[in-house]
Amino acid sequence: MYLTAEKKQEIFGQYGKSNTDTGSPESQIALFSYRINHLTEHLKSNKKDYSTSRSLKILVGKRRRLLDYLKDVDIERYRAIIKELGIRR
Repeated sequence: MYLTAEKKQEIFGQYGKSNTDTGSPESQIALFSYRINHLTEHLKSNKKDYSTSRSLKILVGKRRRLLDYLKDVDIERYRAIIKELGIRR
C-alpha cells in the first residue's frame, strides 16, 4: 500500500495543526495532493486504466472544491497552502 497510516500522520503533522488534525482544509488538500501525484505517476505507465483515471478526476474535483472553500474563508491560508504544495491554478 502506498499510503500507510504513518505517512498520513506525517502529512497531517506537516500541513495541519497536529498529527491528529484530519479535518482542516489544509491537511485534506495536502493528502489529496499526495494521492493525486501517486495516481498521476501510475497513469503515466498505465494509460488505459480508466477506473484510475476516473478516480483521479474525482480527487482533483474534491481538492478544487476545498481550495475554493479555503479561498472564500481565508485568502491568506489559501495562498500559503498553494505556495507550500506548489499548486498553481
